Amino acid sequence: MITPFRLWVAGARPRTFPAAIVPVAVGSAVGFASSGRLTLHTSVATAKGGSQSFVYGRLVHQLNWGNAFCALVVALFIQIGTNYVNDYADGVRGTDEVRVGPVRLVAGGLASVRSVKIAALVAYGIAALAGLYLAANVSWWLVPVGLVCGVAGWAYTGGPKPYGYLGLGELFVFIFFGLVATAGSAYVQHAPFSLANGATIYSYHFNWAYPLWAGVPVGLLAVALLEANNIRDIDTDVVAGKRTMAVRIGRRRAAAFYVVLLVGVALSLGLLHRWNAWALLGLVAVPLAIYPVRLVLSDRTGKRLLPLLAATARLQIAVGLLLTVGIVVGST
Repeated sequence: MITPFRLWVAGARPRTFPAAIVPVAVGSAVGFASSGRLTLHTSVATAKGGSQSFVYGRLVHQLNWGNAFCALVVALFIQIGTNYVNDYADGVRGTDEVRVGPVRLVAGGLASVRSVKIAALVAYGIAALAGLYLAANVSWWLVPVGLVCGVAGWAYTGGPKPYGYLGLGELFVFIFFGLVATAGSAYVQHAPFSLANGATIYSYHFNWAYPLWAGVPVGLLAVALLEANNIRDIDTDVVAGKRTMAVRIGRRRAAAFYVVLLVGVALSLGLLHRWNAWALLGLVAVPLAIYPVRLVLSDRTGKRLLPLLAATARLQIAVGLLLTVGIVVGST
């Protein structure tokens, strides 16, 4: 028998959590590489006529674990809130009446629309509290960014014209769960720099290029996770009138698009070599891409594609973990 707690956990769709966890891990690693305390050192050089002293600075990297945790809470609970919104919105519209994927609370008659709405609001509320803490400690500009992220999550399937039904889900996932989440997680690590004697340096210019490029493979993996879900649901989405990209371009082209996404992940990891050679460590996970690629290129449909989502999530976690380790090792 499924307990209420396990039911709500299942409704939150844990298999999608890597899309929220990976960008925070990678972004925090990038932030670690450019954050810390600037310690002053004196070097004495001896030459003809006497000796000279030189003062130079050395950056001692450090991670603000509180900011990293709050960034994770923000990303994770926006993901959970979005999943609950998707659950009740699809349930009300009747697009989830025939399911081949994970459990749906409203469509399955397991919870009321009102209770799922409340769960979504609670999740967004937790994300908002963590976001306000970050804003107070880093920059109040994070507040409008967080609001935009929350609205984007709600509008995916909520509202009169959800963009998830228009084939735009992939674009928004790449932007928010790739570029924004990764660069944002890096940014909350950088400010402010301080000298070893306690003096604070406010003139540091944050280099956005590195975290944004790090967000490219992260975002492509998040899109691949979404595509794995949408390819599986093509038949039922067609019946329900849900026009995802997979529905619009068809099963074969959607499969090809999935493969292109994974190729893009490998290429973008190669481009990260410019900032950190150890980023190539993420390519060690390439063998994990073989199974999902073979699966998506097969003639399987519907329930027979259920393993695709789990396989993609494993690949996403592996690449994210290796990339995070590579960035940290390459910066020390």
